Amino acid sequence: MVITKLGRMLVGAKLITEDQLEKALALQQKEGGRLGSILVKFSYLPEQTLLQFLSKQYGVQAIDLSKAEIDSSVIKLIPTEVVQKYNVIPIRRVGSVITIAMMDPSNIFAIDDIKFMTGYDVDVVVASESAIVAAMAQYYDTSAMNLQQVLKSMDVGEESVDIVEADTEEQVDLRELKEAVEEAPVVKLVNLILSDAIKKGASDIHIEAYEKKFRVRYRIDGVLYEVMNPPMKLRAALTSRLKIMAELDIAERRLPQDGRIKLKMKNREIDLRVSTLPCLFGEKVVLRILDKGALSFDLRKLGFEQKAMDDLMKAVHAPYGMVLVTGPTGSGKSTTLYAALQQINEIGINIMTAEDPVEYNLYGVNQVQMKEEIGLNFAAALRSFLRQDPDVVLVGEIRDYETAEIAVKAALTGHLVLSTLHTNDAPSTVTRLLNMGVEPFLVASSVILIIAQRLVRRICHECRKEEKASPSVLVDLGFSPQEAESIVFYKGSGCPNCNNTGYRGRIALYEVLSVDDEIRGLILEGASATEIKKKAVACGMKTLRLSGLTKLKEGVTTIEEILRTTFG
Repeated sequence: MVITKLGRMLVGAKLITEDQLEKALALQQKEGGRLGSILVKFSYLPEQTLLQFLSKQYGVQAIDLSKAEIDSSVIKLIPTEVVQKYNVIPIRRVGSVITIAMMDPSNIFAIDDIKFMTGYDVDVVVASESAIVAAMAQYYDTSAMNLQQVLKSMDVGEESVDIVEADTEEQVDLRELKEAVEEAPVVKLVNLILSDAIKKGASDIHIEAYEKKFRVRYRIDGVLYEVMNPPMKLRAALTSRLKIMAELDIAERRLPQDGRIKLKMKNREIDLRVSTLPCLFGEKVVLRILDKGALSFDLRKLGFEQKAMDDLMKAVHAPYGMVLVTGPTGSGKSTTLYAALQQINEIGINIMTAEDPVEYNLYGVNQVQMKEEIGLNFAAALRSFLRQDPDVVLVGEIRDYETAEIAVKAALTGHLVLSTLHTNDAPSTVTRLLNMGVEPFLVASSVILIIAQRLVRRICHECRKEEKASPSVLVDLGFSPQEAESIVFYKGSGCPNCNNTGYRGRIALYEVLSVDDEIRGLILEGASATEIKKKAVACGMKTLRLSGLTKLKEGVTTIEEILRTTFG
């Protein structure tokens, strides 16, 4: 055996003793693993000494992977499963030769396999196992392999699949289910899903059962990606494990349930908002990841340009009035409001919020969770707030006339009110309030600022490259013919840093409508949203599309993202 030959060579070179070799071989036979790793692990041999010995013995160069800069195009040449199977890392490609780092340069099978798969000649350098493992974690997605190891330990295969009939309800023994939920492999799988989603920067985890498939998806930067397909046999145990963690009733599978999980990862506290929903073939579980450590209160980092930020600061420092943020679900409205609150969160100000749900805990802010089942809704909370001597009131959402009426009255009686609405753009918000039944003179008198926002994905800086675009397309987008000829655009080509999507992170586009005397006059006259928009643009308001074009010119996002999120 090659490994035994290595051991004999190390003894011959007097780097280890015969006794140490025998102990290492016995452990290898019992637990598996590489002989070199076992010798290093038990301090029989320093890792650097082993590396230099292998380099000299096989006549290949030793390399320090921690100092190597590996291009993403080289990483793409060898897939994750091959890298993990042979414990190798591609370093560079020059012409028709690819250089790989490996711990065992004598592994001819690995070299031939890589040569056949890539079509390149293979040059070998030697690196320590710990450095190769660290490089794998840096450049490759190893979660899929971890999943396979967990599933293997469960001893379940593709043949062990339960198909749920559409016209029958599955019978589950609760005692057996509780035992299954506590089994180590199920716990490991759930922990792997949660930690992997957090590591990849996901905002949501979707766990879904279908007739012949059980899948897990992550929402990363606003887009859902399928990441794994656990066996159907694990459906009930995995779902129940999450329900137990969220302190929900595992016996209740006919009604939706909501709960929370609190995690600690590397000194970061992370909240998970858990929602279960009975579907045709089992319960769907969605977990919203709320990572306070990733929450930014820097308005410029959120995407605000200088004028828009100045208008917002002027509004939130006003003694009274209403500031409204609009946009679809998941467009970052809460984050904008939290960032605005943090600008005025001082000892001398009493801030009260009514939220459903409370997403982040803010020190110095009195936050109230809505509970519709006991009558604690936005309107009821608002009435109570006005008896609590508030300076600033945040209402999670204005959904009906009752809430709108109380919020408007609060704004007119010396309070600053912040809230959200669901409308397509800033001017449409006025029409929405009027449709709810609020009188035009109350809207004109109370509302001081309206913000509409959308989230677009940022281009990954690691793989950003210049992109050509047709001038006619750019003109249609909103650029002038002169700008269309000179502007440089970028696009991500995809790399391990961005999970090969070309995007990493998101930034907001803002449309900020400051309600001045001219806009108030139009509201009182009953002007349409289109007329209000024309006047606001003439007064200097940047529409969502114009905000997007600015982000394009800055090289922050792509043409596709602007077309996806804004209307011309």
